[in-house]
Amino acid sequence: MYNFARSLLFRLDPETSHGLALGALDTLHRVGGVQRVYGEPVSDPVELMGLHFSNRVGLAAGLDKNADHLDALGALGFGFVEVGTVTPKAQPGNPKPRLFRLAGHEAIINRFGFNNKGVEHLVAQVKKRHYRGVVGINIGKNLTTSVENALDDYLLCLEAVHGVADYIAVNISSPNTPGLRTLQFGEQLDALLGPIRSRSQELDSALGRKVPLLVKIAPDMSEEEVALVAGSIARNALDGVIATNTTIARDAVKSDPQSEEAGGLSGKPVFEASNRVIRLLRAQLPTLPIIGVGGIDSGEAAAAKIAAGADLVQLYSGLIYQGPGLVKACAEALKQP
Repeated sequence: MYNFARSLLFRLDPETSHGLALGALDTLHRVGGVQRVYGEPVSDPVELMGLHFSNRVGLAAGLDKNADHLDALGALGFGFVEVGTVTPKAQPGNPKPRLFRLAGHEAIINRFGFNNKGVEHLVAQVKKRHYRGVVGINIGKNLTTSVENALDDYLLCLEAVHGVADYIAVNISSPNTPGLRTLQFGEQLDALLGPIRSRSQELDSALGRKVPLLVKIAPDMSEEEVALVAGSIARNALDGVIATNTTIARDAVKSDPQSEEAGGLSGKPVFEASNRVIRLLRAQLPTLPIIGVGGIDSGEAAAAKIAAGADLVQLYSGLIYQGPGLVKACAEALKQP
């Protein structure tokens, strides 16, 4: 059924079809049809970061930036859903077109630029949710905020979402906000993560529960750079890491006429780059929880992420190409005997 729907959706502009697909999923959910179509969620419980995950398969940030579709997406059988990236103020993002399918490579290029309705809207939506799985919230900075003042935006978002999030992910690795990736390295990373960690601990004490703090990193790093990031994560006592975001590399898709579009490349071509970073992180941080994301298009690919060192996995581009059945296929492949 999904192959037929995809053939229709792929005739439309990618951003238009994205909105239509989410709207259709919302409608199906309202009439109780999601689980009738896609089956009951896979039960494979795991405890990690003090949280209970019903299975190891999650939805990556970016697909539901505003938590407008949280219940419908959760009904697909995800053990956790990450919403955002959200910024303190609403912003339109980059001019359209800003989403491109590289269908021959099962890949996507996006340059959305953190388009979202602002943190107040997202928090209100999360408060209304009926989905009982783990909900992560991915936070970033506004385009108009300088890199030098980025910490202010992250702290504003942290304080706004802390009371409704099951975990919080600090996004410093999107290639679509100028200068953002420079925050991943050296003193700048410590200067960012240190105050965020300190403030999160204060908020944890006030709330009476710990909200795990993670950081999301890019795949485009050398072994030495990954080691530097790992050192900062350890020094600042983060609770986990998400590896990885989209790549700026284009070697694997050079034959596609859209390969030179600016933005981050996701999907199948980022699979090995993501796994490489996961392996390096696992060697540096043997016990740190790692969420593996990038290029998962089958149960076998999800299992390979776990074999590389991830504890949980997230899907995004694979859903576009393979359909919602991918959630169950991955969860079954990772189910503990």
